[in-house]
Amino acid sequence: MAEILQYVHKDGFFHRLTPFTKILFIIVVAVMCVFATGIPFLLLVVAVLLLLAYISHLHRELIQQLRLVLVMSALFIVITVLTMPNGATLGTLIPQGVPVIGGAIPVTAGGIAIGIVLALRFIVLIFTFQLFLISTQPRDLVHAMERLHMPVDYILMFVIALRFIPTLQIEGKRIHEAQLARGYNPGTGMLGKIRSVSPIVVPLVSNALLRSTVLGLTIDMRGYRTGTRTRVRERRLNYGDYLMIVILAVTSVVFAVVTFIAPGLIY
Repeated sequence: MAEILQYVHKDGFFHRLTPFTKILFIIVVAVMCVFATGIPFLLLVVAVLLLLAYISHLHRELIQQLRLVLVMSALFIVITVLTMPNGATLGTLIPQGVPVIGGAIPVTAGGIAIGIVLALRFIVLIFTFQLFLISTQPRDLVHAMERLHMPVDYILMFVIALRFIPTLQIEGKRIHEAQLARGYNPGTGMLGKIRSVSPIVVPLVSNALLRSTVLGLTIDMRGYRTGTRTRVRERRLNYGDYLMIVILAVTSVVFAVVTFIAPGLIY
């Protein structure tokens, strides 16, 4: 499995955009995703994101993480069905013939619909955020957040947290492979997967603490507290940025008009 939220060195359409345009893209998509509750509209947004990823040569990275996204989406649907029954009852998880508890936990059409909407929203947000991160170098992200006058300490924490996610994933995979090479057999099935987690967590946390110590010393050695910073290059708006801004503006206007004039199209 590819590393989660890891920058990918390519020269696609999304890579050429400035971080400000990508941040605007995230805001527009997130707002539409929150206000729209129509399943066809959300499916259309997912298709557009996949098309944009294909144009930017990033579709493989999104598809490689699709399994994890689908598992989480299915979990959303199950939780919604169990906790938010609404509408016509399609059946029950516990058959009617079971004594005492027979017919409990109804499965309703409204619960399934709400679960699908939440799952699609989750997929849209994950795909959008992943497109932003795998196409934006950390230094460009730092410069963009500095231009937005965000506190430097918060910027540093945000970037380090993002960078630690793929690092911990790689480290956990190496620890698991090393334990298997030494003859460790956690078993098969769901119980085996649960047993395999415990021996990985302890060395993973220990290595993370060691990395954080080294990282703190490195930051101090590079004069983090001096307040003087230089930039290797300045990202400026290009034709792709102007095109994306125009598309986002038109899409936002159309979405707002449709939301207030013909809400049946998205609700």
